[in-house]
Amino acid sequence: MQSRCPGPRISRRQMIQAGAASYLGLSLPQLLRAKDTRKSTSATADACIVIFLDGGPSHLDMWDPKPDAPAEVRGEFKPIQTSVPGVMFGEHLPKFARQMHRCSLIRSAHHSVNNAHAAAVYCALTGHDRGEIGGGASPDDFPCIGSVVGTQRPPANAVPPHVLMPYITKEGAGGPPQPGFFGGWLGKTRDPLVILRDPNAADFALPELTLGPDIDPSRFNARKLLSEKLSAARATNSDPDLEGIRAKAYDLLTAPAMREAVRIDREPAKLRDAYGRNIYGQSVLLSRRLIEAGTRVACVSWAPDANATWDTHGNNFTKLKGELLPQLDSAFSTLLDDLDARGMLERTLVVVVGDFGRTPKINTNGGGRDHWNFCYSLVLAGGGVKGGYVHGASDKIGAKPSRNPVTPADVIATVYECLGVPHDLELRDRLARPFVLCPWGNPIREVLA
Repeated sequence: MQSRCPGPRISRRQMIQAGAASYLGLSLPQLLRAKDTRKSTSATADACIVIFLDGGPSHLDMWDPKPDAPAEVRGEFKPIQTSVPGVMFGEHLPKFARQMHRCSLIRSAHHSVNNAHAAAVYCALTGHDRGEIGGGASPDDFPCIGSVVGTQRPPANAVPPHVLMPYITKEGAGGPPQPGFFGGWLGKTRDPLVILRDPNAADFALPELTLGPDIDPSRFNARKLLSEKLSAARATNSDPDLEGIRAKAYDLLTAPAMREAVRIDREPAKLRDAYGRNIYGQSVLLSRRLIEAGTRVACVSWAPDANATWDTHGNNFTKLKGELLPQLDSAFSTLLDDLDARGMLERTLVVVVGDFGRTPKINTNGGGRDHWNFCYSLVLAGGGVKGGYVHGASDKIGAKPSRNPVTPADVIATVYECLGVPHDLELRDRLARPFVLCPWGNPIREVLA
């Protein structure tokens, strides 16, 4: 059962308004919803790119090294200086380290989920900590950031408000899709556009966004008109989600901005090389192109399934050094430089986070680290957050927060604050039931510029 807020108290004035509204064909829930959605906060970002390190990145080997800890804690990597004096990263993030003056680093995040990736991912992406309740995505889930922002700040152009790539991450190989990436109780029409092709492939394209060779614009418009007439004729029995999805599909097929945005082949080869010629580096580059075209939120889920990449129970140091950290290092640092060169960084929030961290003590499974929800790190940059700032701290072995602990709800509330959406906004599901977006957290004011 998901957490729900009670309905709002109705004042005498609202009851009078409701009576008047009935003459205009508005129900009380519609009136309240119209009132609530007028709430807003001053946005410092117009868009957000989420780089989600699915599986649980090792904070101790990346952003919170402990060089004075015992060998079984500090691990194999040496600390290096960042662009902010006194702030150290792990040695295999040298480019990332040179961007620290643009970043806010949070070293004191924690939550209650230590076993189920699905529940931890859901917590990290929505702010709702439901404990060890695993399982796949559900229509009753709280919506992801992109789905919410799409309702409150729809794009000015005919582009999807929210895009997810390059995977719908599974809860283990062959498992169900993880929760936290979708529209949940906002409905399927608020799900992201999902790009499942590899943007690093030489033949990368999205033919779904192009009319077939035998269909010219006039023929397409005729088909659309016929479909609309048929939908109107069966309106009493039609599925509103299906009709909404069909309308979105029509819009995308006639949207030149979206077709142009996915033409990643038009980027200079040198820039593509800098992002990294791999599925994740090119997905981050594609995110920048989508944001530039008007998409509000682009999310890169860095794993085909929860155990495939950052879930380093075994061979932690080999995987990080040989593959994961060099790829992240190139993609993130190039993204910030690219956004800055285009004048976009100030209004684009970049979030790098995972579902939890890794154990301080190295295990005996080939030098791995296991799940650790009690303390982990994440990074924010651009879009209204401070540069060169470290919030909170962990103890001497990175096991528990020692200063200014924060929860995923606080992080999500901060993201919403930057994007101009109140974290305590009340939204309604398809049955007009009231839900408070993220009632448990508060924006981390010290992080905001």
